Amino acid sequence: MPAYFVCQVEVTDPEGYENYRHQVPPTIEKYGGKALVRGFAETVEGEGGRVRMVIIEFESSEALNRWYNSEEVKPLNALRQTVSQSHAVMIG
Repeated sequence: MPAYFVCQVEVTDPEGYENYRHQVPPTIEKYGGKALVRGFAETVEGEGGRVRMVIIEFESSEALNRWYNSEEVKPLNALRQTVSQSHAVMIG
């Protein structure tokens, strides 16, 4: 059953975020993931500003966890947390 990594990101350091954004795709591919959504979201209900939304699909929750907890991704997650305010969830 597929599993999804969903992340809402408010970029606070655009240059730093670009650095992060260019390093992540090869790690996603390595673990069999596929980016379904990467772009800015428009809030139509509730409060919210301009945020970036990312949805990545993996073949299973095991594959998603291997990717998220990999040695390649740990420093990239730390970088993302430094250059943005983010909220991430795993579904599946």
